[in-house]
Amino acid sequence: MKNIIIYTIGLLVLSGCKKQDDWLNKKSNKADIIPSTADDFQALLDNTDIMNIGYPAIGVIGADNSYVLEQIATTSGTVPERNAYKWAKDIYEGNLFASDWTKPYRVIEYANVVIEGVENVKTTDNKLLEIKGTALFFRAFAYYQLAQIYAKQYTESSAKTDLGLPLKLNSDVNLLPDRSTVKETYNQIIQDLHDAESLLPSKVSFKTRPSKFAAQGMLAKVYFNIQDYQKAQEFANKVLTETAELIDFNTLSTTANFPFPTIRNNNSEILFYAETINYTLNSRQNMAVVKDLLDSYEENDLRKIVFYKFNVNGTVNFGGRYSGAGALFCGIALNEILLIRAESSARMGNLQEALDDLDLLLKNRWKKENGISMYKNKSAKNSEEALSLIILERRKELPFTGNLRWEDLRRLNLDSKYAKTLYRNIGGQNYNLEPNSSRYIFPIPPVEINFHPLTQNIR
Repeated sequence: MKNIIIYTIGLLVLSGCKKQDDWLNKKSNKADIIPSTADDFQALLDNTDIMNIGYPAIGVIGADNSYVLEQIATTSGTVPERNAYKWAKDIYEGNLFASDWTKPYRVIEYANVVIEGVENVKTTDNKLLEIKGTALFFRAFAYYQLAQIYAKQYTESSAKTDLGLPLKLNSDVNLLPDRSTVKETYNQIIQDLHDAESLLPSKVSFKTRPSKFAAQGMLAKVYFNIQDYQKAQEFANKVLTETAELIDFNTLSTTANFPFPTIRNNNSEILFYAETINYTLNSRQNMAVVKDLLDSYEENDLRKIVFYKFNVNGTVNFGGRYSGAGALFCGIALNEILLIRAESSARMGNLQEALDDLDLLLKNRWKKENGISMYKNKSAKNSEEALSLIILERRKELPFTGNLRWEDLRRLNLDSKYAKTLYRNIGGQNYNLEPNSSRYIFPIPPVEINFHPLTQNIR
């Protein structure tokens, strides 16, 4: 364990985070440090450059909400970015590393150090137990993000045999686990989140730290992804019963490049803050929004003018990032939790509950005239019609929330009514991505296969 702790702290020092340096400066020998106190463990988890920034974003590039101009598609960004954009069989072309893999696994290593450290103390101290809950949450969050890129979409009939992730649950660098199954991967994520929920406080000082509500929101998200809609609704209820302060879009600027607060605590909808890798093809300047998404917004829907900036060359860029800046937010927010509950209700036949949640969200997105919302409540003849409305609103409300659209494509492709083939044309060459294609699963980076012979994903 000592070796991995020394290695991990070495990474921490390189990060240059002031809070960690303050802690390290108190130690006599920075080359050989084993964290042992609550302050030590908290300092590790408060390294936002590691724990909150740099989650996978390659799925955003492969999804259907955006495109890039041909010159950008062929010359800009990294080779894996350009290949992901056209759903190529060979993503890496000799490139050994992939940040979409290495960055979340670094989060997992930090979390494992803290979990083991707290367990070795054998304490009932509330502060240390809260810290353990934080580490468990981060580990689950990182594994969930990885599973959306490197594992097959959860399907109950095959989850026990489909290849999942290597589950690293300790800090020993000499222990290199083989790939688990998809079932085992999600079981671990869910167990970590349940354990975290029991240890975390309801309120936290900073939204870069998870709260009990963040753990419940993440449980709703995970259960939703594996199509356990009853459990998804249950945990969404826990969040929304206690906190449901939605942003009234009438209070936001319609001219600012980034209309949402740059100070994370000032965004009332954020439960937990995280952001993705800043890929060139996902930058505000390069990522253009597709026409069918733009055309789906109705008159007086403020999202169209708050989220998007219309350029003189005819392209439209997305500025509605909950990061308040260039990075794409990929944490947990109330708007997603509300839509999880709405869709879960529709799928369980609770028509009015589903529509009520949809109306609650959209009333806060619609233009007001003389202080009165111009929004008119949605109606549906049956739950299936309501479901179609909600699925559309998920795309409109959460178009670039991390890999969420990519996740939805994978999940919805399991149902022939919502399955969709994606198309691109680059330089006269046509490309497509069929529903349930193996290319919805990215290959593990070659360096990992070379270092430890894991079974590779077939594309």
